[in-house]
Amino acid sequence: MTELHLTYGVVGALGLALAMVSRPMRSLPLSEPLLALALGVVLGPYALGVVDPGAPVRDLVLLELSRLIVAVSVMGAALRFPAAKLGSVVRPVLVLLAVVMPLTAMISGAAALVLGLPLALAALVGASLCPTDPVLAGSIVSGRPAERDLPARLRHTLSVESGLNDGLALPLVGVALAVVLPATTPGAEAGRLTWEVLGGTGIGLVAGAVAALGVRAATRDDDLEPGPNLILTALLAVAVLGLGRAAGTDGILGVFVAGTVYNAMVTGDEREPQQGIDEAVNRYLCLPLFFLLGVVLPWEEWARFGAPAIAFVLIVLVGRRLPAVLALARPAALRRSEATFLGWFGPMGASSIFYVAHSVDEGVTDPAFFAAGTLAIATSVVAFGVTSSPGRQLYARSSAPAEDDDGSHADPAQREGPAPTGRH
Repeated sequence: MTELHLTYGVVGALGLALAMVSRPMRSLPLSEPLLALALGVVLGPYALGVVDPGAPVRDLVLLELSRLIVAVSVMGAALRFPAAKLGSVVRPVLVLLAVVMPLTAMISGAAALVLGLPLALAALVGASLCPTDPVLAGSIVSGRPAERDLPARLRHTLSVESGLNDGLALPLVGVALAVVLPATTPGAEAGRLTWEVLGGTGIGLVAGAVAALGVRAATRDDDLEPGPNLILTALLAVAVLGLGRAAGTDGILGVFVAGTVYNAMVTGDEREPQQGIDEAVNRYLCLPLFFLLGVVLPWEEWARFGAPAIAFVLIVLVGRRLPAVLALARPAALRRSEATFLGWFGPMGASSIFYVAHSVDEGVTDPAFFAAGTLAIATSVVAFGVTSSPGRQLYARSSAPAEDDDGSHADPAQREGPAPTGRH
């Protein structure tokens, strides 16, 4: 119990200190999740030994904390831009989801073979690492510096992709789990996965519509006070997540669907107060999760991997996503600079922590699986924490985006001529 209270105190103090310097932090090659991860390593069992949770506590807290944080974060992604602008990003998002995400899973799984993992376990590692993390991605594309340096279409694309693929990765993880833990027939497993996706989508549709109608009525009758209005969509995320899990569906996908429906049905004035929580979630609410990740990193297992661990990390960071996005830039209607940015900034973070913890909860007990997954996630947090601010500034200098009338940045297609059409 003392360790738990100390964790509260340390993480709270870190968040408070970072909040005090939140503006200058935006220009530093550091991120709040990276600092929380580093603090967890320092206070963990392999350094000072102040915090050392056992494996059962570790697994349960990682699972539920990551599930909750990802749910609130994908709600923020769904609300970040007006739903009316979704049409401008349908094409790149479809390519990223339908082609890049499966390729990412395959390449990450192939990289895990370098560590000596069996084929089925390597495939599960790949599936767990394929979703773009909405927490780390959100911290890159939200806030005034991102609005100043990055065009709206680029930020919107990464937001929608990270919101959708967190839930859509569940079927890939489910199929890999069925191979690793062959306890059910293929038909039964396919039926369960179909229900998880369709059921989660249905719950999200209904919940988002009911919440939007309720807000519209409450706003019309002046029944909604400013305080509750600020956290209303966070409460909606928690409700959909709980209902979805109770029904055996994909709760995270349901949350994003609910947020999108809510976004489409309410006005900008009704939605604006709830957007304020978005940046706070991505920069501060996630700190306990990344602190805990730093505490539980399996350094001994990593050491057993030896030199192949370096090859694994390089393949996952550089090869799992960037080459595919660059190769598909034309069919995705992306310019080279956009494709490079989206290809690099597809971080692994809270969503991958969730799928690793979910797999452990389902019965994957091989320590090499947890070690491989956390190795990729930890190096991703470091890599993207160091490059997010310089990368954003580099994009701004190389593209020199012009501002739209509404203060957002102009679509490069409007600035430089028509977007690629796929014809040579």
